[in-house]
Amino acid sequence: MIIGQIRDGIVLDHITAGRGIEIYELLGLDKLECTVAMIKNAESEKMGKKDIIKVGQVIDLNFDILGYIDPGITVNIIRDGKLVKREHLSLPERIKNLIVCKNPRCITSSERSIQHEFVLVDPEKKLYRCLYCESEAPKNIG
Repeated sequence: MIIGQIRDGIVLDHITAGRGIEIYELLGLDKLECTVAMIKNAESEKMGKKDIIKVGQVIDLNFDILGYIDPGITVNIIRDGKLVKREHLSLPERIKNLIVCKNPRCITSSERSIQHEFVLVDPEKKLYRCLYCESEAPKNIG
């Protein structure tokens, strides 16, 4: 299989195998007018199998979303056919307005103007807690 080289765009690499479609949907890549290629279950020496997403234009990405969904992702920015920036993502320390607190007594349930904010409390377990009521965040956002 041959996927063309990107002149200007983004390559999301080292996506955990099977998570590529979830990331594709959450980032709204189906709404873009440019070329988008998703490679599922590509062979990888490090990971065994991985997914890769190539986007044929440089777009704004929310690294917090990507880091929360799959902290091992590498984001490569390509301009004029050359790699100009590489970001290795990790779990974000704080997440704002990505996930919603499910506690009905949390202030975010009654005060709609307050942002939902979660803080990373245990990186090994990927555990986040609500900043206001300390309820545990759901494990998946998809």
